[in-house]
Amino acid sequence: MAGVLLPVTAAATVALAAVLATYAMTAQPGRVRAQSLANLRRGDRQAARDADLVTGGGLVGLARKLTPAGRVRGLDLQLSRAGRPAAWPLERVLVTKVLGTAATAALMLLLFSVSPSRRLVAFAVVMVVLVWFLPEILLYNTAQKRKVAIQRALPDTLDQMTIAVEAGLGFESAMAHVARNGSGPLAEELIRTLQDIQVGQPRRDAYRALAERSPEEDLRRFLRAVIQAEQHGVSIAGVLSTQAQEMRIKRRQRAEEKAMQIPVKVVFPLILTILPVLFIIVMGPGVINMIDAFSGR
Repeated sequence: MAGVLLPVTAAATVALAAVLATYAMTAQPGRVRAQSLANLRRGDRQAARDADLVTGGGLVGLARKLTPAGRVRGLDLQLSRAGRPAAWPLERVLVTKVLGTAATAALMLLLFSVSPSRRLVAFAVVMVVLVWFLPEILLYNTAQKRKVAIQRALPDTLDQMTIAVEAGLGFESAMAHVARNGSGPLAEELIRTLQDIQVGQPRRDAYRALAERSPEEDLRRFLRAVIQAEQHGVSIAGVLSTQAQEMRIKRRQRAEEKAMQIPVKVVFPLILTILPVLFIIVMGPGVINMIDAFSGR
């Protein structure tokens, strides 16, 4: 009886998890209101936490309770650095992590009830851990791609801003001009920063917020220089010119570093693929002749 009840229970759990996952993917309870509150109160961390509690009921509340608070903050930071994809708000990521892990565990339990083995137990543990961390891995990968895109676009963007400021535009006007004529993650972040300033957020807070959600260290360094220039009354044109020149030098150094890494990266494919074939071609006939000689043919 117990041997029949366990597979039935596991199958029912998988079915329930699938239904709940479908609900989580289609329903968005309170997300619009919470996002509106977060936008209106941006810059106030306590208000942002209050807005997060709006969606704390139901399935989202259960996912928040099952996920450690530190991991929730880490996921929110990863989402920010990944550009906050519209289709994947924080609540959906939390629910997907919990339900995906539960469904995987139930499926592994069902397989174990059919054919128990130590190998299956190890495989089940690996699969459950992988499914739990899969959203974070995907977000990290997206953030890294976004970081590379910002890194590549930053020197040219600073050059354009320098030209615009030297032509007589203010810093914010130059930023708006570059953002309107550009594309990619950096232009999107500049537009968002300008929107923050337009709704009343202080410039320094908007720049600090951009630095916090940016995965690129060079952009953070540039924003720190801009904030210090505003605090001490330094000419922004000089800061932009210096930063643009520094970014060009770093871009050339990165290109040289990657060029120096190519011989090292080529060694392993050469040893594993090309050299064995060459050894077979060069030494194969000699080995065959030696075998024929010793066999007395």
